Amino acid sequence: MSIRLRLILILTLATSAIWLSAALWINVSTRAQVEQVLDARLAEAANMVSSLMADRRIALDEGAGQATIALPGAGEYSRLLSCQIWSLRGNLLGASSGAPDAKLSEDEGFTTTLIDGEPWRVFTVVNPDVGVRVMVGDRIQVRDRLVGDVVQGLLWPLAVVFPALALLIWVSVGRGLAPLVHLESTLRNRKPDDLSPLEGAGDPREIRPVRRALNSLFQRLDDVRRTERDFTAFAAHELKTPLAGLRTHAQIARMASDPAVRDRALATITTSVDRTDRMVRQLLDLTAIDQDAATVERLDVANLLSELAQQAEDQARPREVRLDVQAEGIPPLHAPRILVHSALRNLIENAIQHSPHGGTVRLIASCDGAFVTFRVRDEGPGIRPQDRDRVTDRFWRGPGREVHGSGLGLAIVEAAVQRMGGRLELGSGSGGQDVTFALPL
Repeated sequence: MSIRLRLILILTLATSAIWLSAALWINVSTRAQVEQVLDARLAEAANMVSSLMADRRIALDEGAGQATIALPGAGEYSRLLSCQIWSLRGNLLGASSGAPDAKLSEDEGFTTTLIDGEPWRVFTVVNPDVGVRVMVGDRIQVRDRLVGDVVQGLLWPLAVVFPALALLIWVSVGRGLAPLVHLESTLRNRKPDDLSPLEGAGDPREIRPVRRALNSLFQRLDDVRRTERDFTAFAAHELKTPLAGLRTHAQIARMASDPAVRDRALATITTSVDRTDRMVRQLLDLTAIDQDAATVERLDVANLLSELAQQAEDQARPREVRLDVQAEGIPPLHAPRILVHSALRNLIENAIQHSPHGGTVRLIASCDGAFVTFRVRDEGPGIRPQDRDRVTDRFWRGPGREVHGSGLGLAIVEAAVQRMGGRLELGSGSGGQDVTFALPL
């Protein structure tokens, strides 16, 4: 259901409910007021007849038989009243035309009686000076009809106004939703590559959070697009360098007649291939982490570290770096294998790259009951204090380093650890470098 239709229905139903309540209140209030007025008319008519008899303007003789009484007063309602005059001894002295034959009431004052199966409202006044009992009454049905006429007279104007009010609600809701329509039109007409903030200085208060949220989304999309563009540019640049070296040294190896020159060229080609291979694997790692498509698996921590150490032997052997694995008594870890594998492999490769010849890289796993903590320590120069805030940026490499990497290792580690809900810590860089990350068990 559209917001326009929903608002119109809510306002219409609310207005109808208010009008119905008002109609019920008018009916009850009007009935009470009309009853009070009609009761006053009954009492007034009865007292007037009694007063006329006291002044001898109406003379009745008990022995002369029943006389016809004309009620004084004017107006439509006077013709709907019935009057009876009874002597105190119980003889009917006179009655108005149309009055029932049965006695209207037995009690003095206001009473409601049933005459010929029909309810009547009666007022009785006793005049002991004249020796008569004057009764004036009307049918309850007549009263209901009068009340109904009064209520209908009040409600008919409302019924006439209702369509106009419904039209006014429709127009008002449409004008109220105009800012949303304008926002929708602005977004529909915007070019796909336009991520500039939405203008909206005069927006209503309710639209401002939507505009702020959209502007925030545009900013994030622009950041992501810029990151992807930079990522592509950096990746192309990083791949271009080893590929150019491959081409150059391949030509040297093909044309060299000296075996020593050819061997050096082939060794350089091998180094370039290894560098390119690591770059491709790191790019694939980043893609897997960004896609968040990994499934949780039950991992044996000791076996995982041993497997990674074996895979890193080819990289460690030329530098005579020893890999020391310590992971005894660690319970199974439930986490995405590809993320844990990527984080640890990049840490190990970084540690080997920055270790001196003949150094040791320690792979240590421990558990405190809630988290499994992985610690990778090398014996290299460590991260300089001024570089600690940037070492996890993608494609960033510290200046003045002999080791040339892609600048993706710690960026991959941080992204993978954050994806798994863990925490990454960079230890002191003096006398070696500690990198630790903890994952929920």
